[in-house]
Amino acid sequence: MSERALRGSRLGATSYETDEGVDLAPRQHVSYDCPEEHRTTVPFATEADVPVIWECRVCGLSAQRIDGAEPTAKKVKPPRTHWDMLMERRTVEDLEEVLAERLEVLRSGRMNSSRAYTEPTRRKTA
Repeated sequence: MSERALRGSRLGATSYETDEGVDLAPRQHVSYDCPEEHRTTVPFATEADVPVIWECRVCGLSAQRIDGAEPTAKKVKPPRTHWDMLMERRTVEDLEEVLAERLEVLRSGRMNSSRAYTEPTRRKTA
């Protein structure tokens, strides 16, 4: 019997509620102009934080708010180089010591020609 009551309706697909008696939040319409001279108007709630930049619906470029201030540029960190990262881990004195050790290995001929790196000799513990 209950199967017949649901026949003909799609569960979850259609809402049978109406918007009668529902008060919508107050709105404001904000306009944006893109570099290609397209104007986009977007509705926002009055208490919403309105962005200064919005994507143009026509061409996809960044459109700027008509009555808004210029967007502030974000502070960008300069890219770190390998040298910068190395100097975070070692001091110049440490690097000079490692260089001297490697040069000694190269000059003594202890380095195998097929390998660019040899394991440091391990000290025997008594």
